[in-house]
Amino acid sequence: MSTSANFPDELRQWAVNEIAAGRAPDEVLRELIDRGVPEELAVDELTRLLESRLAELKQQRPPAAGGDSSSTSDNGPNPVPLPLTPDTPNLLRVDGREITVLLQVKHPRVIVFGNLLGQDECDKLVALARPRITASSVIDMQSGGNRQDEGRTSSGMAFRRGETKLIERIERRIAALLQWPYENGESLQILRYAVGQQYKPHYDYVDPTQPGALPFLARGGQRVASLVMYLNTPPRGGATSFPDAGLEVAAVKGNAVFFSYDRADPATGTLHGGMPVIAGEKWVATKWLRVSRTDP
Repeated sequence: MSTSANFPDELRQWAVNEIAAGRAPDEVLRELIDRGVPEELAVDELTRLLESRLAELKQQRPPAAGGDSSSTSDNGPNPVPLPLTPDTPNLLRVDGREITVLLQVKHPRVIVFGNLLGQDECDKLVALARPRITASSVIDMQSGGNRQDEGRTSSGMAFRRGETKLIERIERRIAALLQWPYENGESLQILRYAVGQQYKPHYDYVDPTQPGALPFLARGGQRVASLVMYLNTPPRGGATSFPDAGLEVAAVKGNAVFFSYDRADPATGTLHGGMPVIAGEKWVATKWLRVSRTDP
């Protein structure tokens, strides 16, 4: 019978570090077995490590507005960013910029911001990202790793959080605008869509019932909001669509669309997609926000 006491401490710490770095559990498992750990023991210990990490994240979860964190169950609502209130003006001043509220939808919760990024900031992000882009991937919900998918035909890359002064300034501007901790934001992802490329309608949250969800959720908990910033204005096409709301947000350079989802459920109405580019190209910067602190 396998027991945790029989598992070497150095391999346990190695496994913890590998999972935290985003490596798929099945890859960690295979390497543990290659290092001489019996398969049953490796499976049991890896399961314990992932479950322990998720328990820690639940304890760190911030309380929902006006309530106790204990009232939020696995199937209940998560706290989400609340950047606007009924008293919020339509012209916001954040990080020295005048950001306008162009549109609000209550359900799904969608806000379109104007002038979130400066024209020069957009150009600099594209220039920094262009040499580093590769074919885009999606989360493999079976293994927890990444895989390419025919529904997402863009190319892209991700900066480390705070990788440059420009990126850190933009990330902190986002944190201030959305009133959500800087450390709870995933790294800034840059995407390029050429003519005909798109991202078919999907949800940004992770289905916690799928095998590959565990390692993802162990690194910051569930996603609760998305911010898509447009780095150029395509000549034709490339809007962000919300099919359930009958809404299409045009890709306009410097503008951004924010949407939040308090649970991993289609009832949030946040099904969305990047519509095909018809002429030119489309560049966007995406920031996903988690319920807890996540890896940079």
